Amino acid sequence: MRIARFVVDNDPMYGIVEGEPGSEVVTVIKGDPFFNGVEPTTIKYPLDDVRLVAPIIPRSKVIGVGRNFAEHARELGNEVPESPLLFLKPNTSVIGPGEPIVLPEFSEEVSYEAELCVVIGRICKDVPEERVDEVIFGYTCGNDLTARDVQASDGQWARAKGFDTSAPLGPWIETELDPDDVAIRGWLNGELRQDGSTNQMVRSVRELVSIVSRAFTLLPGDVIMTGTPAGVDLLNAGDRYEIEVEGIGRLSNPVVRR
Repeated sequence: MRIARFVVDNDPMYGIVEGEPGSEVVTVIKGDPFFNGVEPTTIKYPLDDVRLVAPIIPRSKVIGVGRNFAEHARELGNEVPESPLLFLKPNTSVIGPGEPIVLPEFSEEVSYEAELCVVIGRICKDVPEERVDEVIFGYTCGNDLTARDVQASDGQWARAKGFDTSAPLGPWIETELDPDDVAIRGWLNGELRQDGSTNQMVRSVRELVSIVSRAFTLLPGDVIMTGTPAGVDLLNAGDRYEIEVEGIGRLSNPVVRR
């Protein structure tokens, strides 16, 4: 099931996206599916007639996982960490499909990172790996943008990873996905730059969720970004980066500098 968050006449709402590409319809859901469950109404819109926004604005946090693909770690001259490298991005970093990535004035080296993202469905803590599926609402595409020069100069990652617009998410949440072997691809201005699979992860999606839950209490709507394949490079104003995660869909964002 594809759960989207969208706007009609400036009113944000959730809906179920159904149908084949080019003829999809979104059925409005009553209330918030994270708290009320998925209760369809009789109201429907053609998907082309609505504006998709970020499928979730996390209630508390976005958790990133660094260097979870060995080839990506090597391309930046890093070793794979012995323990998971976790960091936080504020919910103000989240934007949705088609919204511009704004390059921050304090950085000249912002890079893209195509990722599979986990959306948490219920409050949880210390989740055993074999029970992780019980706490996952679904999955979406994400772009973990990073100011590389600031990451190096600051010595910690809050500013480099957490600037406004640094966490595009979308286009919707897919609730039925096996994350063990799905392709993750990214295109810069139409040219394929990243082409990997979750089967290349150092730590699997379920292992990561369990590990993260031991560090932080997870709340409904929290998002875990699970790492990026090799092929990372810098963005410039006027670029567009498009991400596809197999079984979910495509997330595309233009790049601007203001």
